[in-house]
Amino acid sequence: MRCFESRWSRAATICAATILLFVILPEAQARTRRHRRSTSFSVALEPFSLVHAMVHAAAVPVIHNTHRVLRAAVVAPIKVAYYTPRVRRASTPRAERNDDELGSGAEPTRVAYQTSRMPSSARAEASGDYDQDQDQERDEPQVERRGDRPTVTGSRAVLRNGIAYAPERAPQKVKNAIWAANTLRRKPYVWGGGHGSFYDSGYDCSGTVSFALHGAGLIGSPMPSSDFMGYGDRGRGRWITIYSRPGHTFATIAGLRLDTTDFLRGGNVGPRWHTDFRDAGGFVARHPVGL
Repeated sequence: MRCFESRWSRAATICAATILLFVILPEAQARTRRHRRSTSFSVALEPFSLVHAMVHAAAVPVIHNTHRVLRAAVVAPIKVAYYTPRVRRASTPRAERNDDELGSGAEPTRVAYQTSRMPSSARAEASGDYDQDQDQERDEPQVERRGDRPTVTGSRAVLRNGIAYAPERAPQKVKNAIWAANTLRRKPYVWGGGHGSFYDSGYDCSGTVSFALHGAGLIGSPMPSSDFMGYGDRGRGRWITIYSRPGHTFATIAGLRLDTTDFLRGGNVGPRWHTDFRDAGGFVARHPVGL
């Protein structure tokens, strides 16, 4: 690299000297010719001719070889030395190593933890009002149908094809309420239906609940929604709970919802059983005494 710079500096100096001489010599020669006195000698005195020839002889090889020097400077690769910091590879913490990094003789660490369990009372409230002993039943319930009084093993009712199967462990009044409501499953919704008489061509919400409770022998006459707000005992029952507010009433019996409102189909469709629960906000929960 230093050799190349030295050559380039020398060539540049020679080129500059050559150009300067070519500019100065013509003026010097012209002045010499104007002030030169005529003599008897016929020899032309040109003091710079020898110098001009010498400079020309020295500069011509440099000028001819300039393009080679420049081409070599352009083509030749320039090597630049620089410092790059060494990147250190961070080691993986022992607690975060993958199982693939473990040796053949190592075993992964197993951590034992405990998951919280929902209390049985919370599960009962979330799924409806029914016997809490159902948590012990994990097998598929055995359905037994005896005419219009179908039953199922266990303590929770089962809905199949719109018909509710009464649980065998339920009290007889609860079973009778379920079987009575089954006879209304094809009745349409009629506002005020089931209030003039228990037996009507259509039923509204409170008329449906009144018919089920009448089948269980729990009431003697139909009741409107406002009367159900003070019926029986306060709160949810073990088997039957009646939810009432001004304008609407529904009930849950052994885990099934008896209601005239169908949220899947929309609107009031008439007395039907449902497996899903509805929001009880704004409703007053009451239940028959002892149930």
